Amino acid sequence: QVQLVESGGGLVQAGGSLRLSCAASGGTFTSYTMAWFRQAPGKEREFVAAIGRSGESTLYADSVKGTFTISRDNAKNTVYLQMNSLKPEDTAVYYCAADRSRYFRRRDREYDFWGQGTQVTVSS
Repeated sequence: QVQLVESGGGLVQAGGSLRLSCAASGGTFTSYTMAWFRQAPGKEREFVAAIGRSGESTLYADSVKGTFTISRDNAKNTVYLQMNSLKPEDTAVYYCAADRSRYFRRRDREYDFWGQGTQVTVSS
């Protein structure tokens, strides 16, 4: 069983930056593909980015490509999401997720473990 705890959310003005962190415990961190998802009010949860077990491979949603960067520190059992040039439409609860599969997957139901989420609010 893996426990995931997100942090780093908050209120930021449009054009600003935030860095989210997700600390994992209770499992072998390098056994999991890690990902970030987000859910805006009234919308379904959507894929944001994923990173492979070694950290060498990444995948991004088209909506964040070029502005968000996912990374991981396997020594610290932590995955990060650096978010730059934030827009009001990036406002959502951001979730960290872990997948036992070594393949990148975009559907939330395919992920095995989830954090509780952290709120990101971007003001215009």
